[in-house]
Amino acid sequence: MKRLPSGARLEIFDRLDSTSAEAKRRAAAGAIEPAWIFAREQTAGYGRRGRPWESGLGNFAATYVFEPAGRPGDLGQLSYITALAVAEALDGYAIDGALALKWPNDVLLGGAKIAGLLLETVDVGGRVILCIGIGVNLNAAPRGLEYPVARLADHLRPGVSSPAPETLAAQIDEQFAAYYALWRRDGFSPIRAAWLARAKGVGAKVRVRLPNEEFSGIFTDLDETGALVLKVGDAERRITAGEIMFGD
Repeated sequence: MKRLPSGARLEIFDRLDSTSAEAKRRAAAGAIEPAWIFAREQTAGYGRRGRPWESGLGNFAATYVFEPAGRPGDLGQLSYITALAVAEALDGYAIDGALALKWPNDVLLGGAKIAGLLLETVDVGGRVILCIGIGVNLNAAPRGLEYPVARLADHLRPGVSSPAPETLAAQIDEQFAAYYALWRRDGFSPIRAAWLARAKGVGAKVRVRLPNEEFSGIFTDLDETGALVLKVGDAERRITAGEIMFGD
């Protein structure tokens, strides 16, 4: 066990079913000191809506578990902080300009998904514990998905090697701590601005997939709560949860 820049523990496992599952087990058992749960291999990793997420050896799979400040209704904004932290940690390795952010919680490299995020909460005696799962394709990319995926190894700066997963954990932790402190001090506005500056598709047409509906619109903004703002015909719609796809 080691300490990361924020003071959180880094716990490293050779194999887990899922770092998020382990984090939730820890939280439910009352172990809520801030910690990063890292696994060199996951046997049952998962993403949004419980979808399986393949994480091969040499990739980054970790979950940050802690008791966050702020109102429970605002905790979804931490997904934007996490995406920024991951992108900025990868900036030191990837080719300039290749990284972008995709609403609501993906990081893109060369237009394809390199990292996914998952926020889950655990109620421990009325205390809200947050588990932020992060998967980054460093040296291998999942197969058989309906969307393009990337790995960092194919987009490295000349003379730069992919980081060891433990090294990347410290870099993400440092960036997350800085943005989290900014959010606590100044609210969501500076986070929103930083996220939009790196977002893919602003001003462009996107398709939105909801559980019972699919439609297209122009991605115009992110509102003060983190909802996606779309222009659909002459109307404006705000989307709080869903999936977007670029192009027609």
